[in-house]
Amino acid sequence: MPRPTNKTELIAAASEQWNKMWSLIASMPPALRDAEFRFGNDPKLKEAHWPRDKNLRDVLVHLYEWHSLLLRWVESNLRGEPLPFLPAPHTWKSYGDMNVEFGEKHQGTSYVQAEALLRESHAQAMALIESLSDAELFEKQHYPWTGSTSVGAYCISATASHYDWAVKKIKLHLKTGGTT
Repeated sequence: MPRPTNKTELIAAASEQWNKMWSLIASMPPALRDAEFRFGNDPKLKEAHWPRDKNLRDVLVHLYEWHSLLLRWVESNLRGEPLPFLPAPHTWKSYGDMNVEFGEKHQGTSYVQAEALLRESHAQAMALIESLSDAELFEKQHYPWTGSTSVGAYCISATASHYDWAVKKIKLHLKTGGTT
């Protein structure tokens, strides 16, 4: 699917990837939902997230935390309370450490809790997207706090693109079978 360039395309892309992700999860036997990923040490999978996420719960809470970043950032800035997208001390050079912290923060979160958190934050993210106009979402520098980009670019990243990322992980988990 091409990268969305307007609100309608963003909603469609986010919904399509969301539904694809949940269809894959629904196809899993319950034991596989809780199983550890078996692909974390594959040398072909070089990105840091492959060994970072140990199970499906880790993927779900990662998505939840990125929704939370988006929601806090947009809502705070729309209220006139300046807030960077990434919380201090993190920058785009160190956000990988933040992602690790998200996983550590949720080690006591169950799969059921992670699913509930994610479903709620997805609904909130989609409501936020619905509330904004095409110009507010996709006009670069419509808001001074977006830097050289747009709110829509962040929304794509926190929804459709991240769901696509999760689908790839889930497909590999289904292929490798996890451990019980």
